[in-house]
Amino acid sequence: MYLIGPDQALVQTVDFFTPIVDDPYTFGQIAATNALSDVYAMGGRPMTSLALVCFPDKADLGILERILAGGLSKMIEAGCTVIGGHSIRDEETKFGYSVTGMVHPKKVLANAGAKPGDGLVFTKALGTGVISTAIKKGKAEPAWIEAAVRSMTTLNKKAAEVITGGDFHVSAMTDVTGFGLIGHLREMVLASEVSVRISAKSVPLIEGALECVRAGYIPGGLNNNRDFAECLVEYDSGVSEDVRALLFDPQTAGGLLISTPDSAKLGKALNEAGVSAVHVGEVLPNGKPRIHVTQ
Repeated sequence: MYLIGPDQALVQTVDFFTPIVDDPYTFGQIAATNALSDVYAMGGRPMTSLALVCFPDKADLGILERILAGGLSKMIEAGCTVIGGHSIRDEETKFGYSVTGMVHPKKVLANAGAKPGDGLVFTKALGTGVISTAIKKGKAEPAWIEAAVRSMTTLNKKAAEVITGGDFHVSAMTDVTGFGLIGHLREMVLASEVSVRISAKSVPLIEGALECVRAGYIPGGLNNNRDFAECLVEYDSGVSEDVRALLFDPQTAGGLLISTPDSAKLGKALNEAGVSAVHVGEVLPNGKPRIHVTQ
């Protein structure tokens, strides 16, 4: 955050990556949705963006045109002006944005501040990482691809507007992206000096996610997330290995994880606004285990 006045501050973020779907336009949409997410997670409003492009020298420029068009479509939907960018030659295509947003300095939301007694509300569902891996291997079912793409191209704009525009107290919030649900919970519990209890059966999963895990379509990032964060987790015996894995699945353009004492009211407001949101757990006083996953 960069303070520019008593009631105005800038928030900035940057994100870009290689294609995770075959269609260039859809890839551009996903990259834009993902880049915008951090601004929404901070309670900010995206204002401007700069495109970041890496593209092979001899590749079809029509592909690049479609990528840029897809990204622009989501920036327009977000009300965020693309004011320029930078491109370089690269053997591998990469695309994303640097995004600048505006937020009231006293209303910035962070992953610190969760309080015992808060409920945990989660928007969207898990599974984009394993389904993207299946897509790369040519093994993803059309319905799985459709569900994952729908999730990855849905802006967190409406959710953020409900969260920041209503009469709700939000203790902490983060978007769930590359570190997976448990990885981002780890950041929240350590920054807030609390513990949490998560109900595995309450965590929503994208259609096809369980099938991908069972077939072994596991991205490297999932295993890295488990190696990094699972030391803080204790599972009830009834939580299946497949579900345990998906709790670490690295998400692209994932949902928002909100710690709030108004979880029932906020969840209802989000659902009424057309945003998928569920209560997935509770914040507890600091203790061990830091993250308890129940059946």
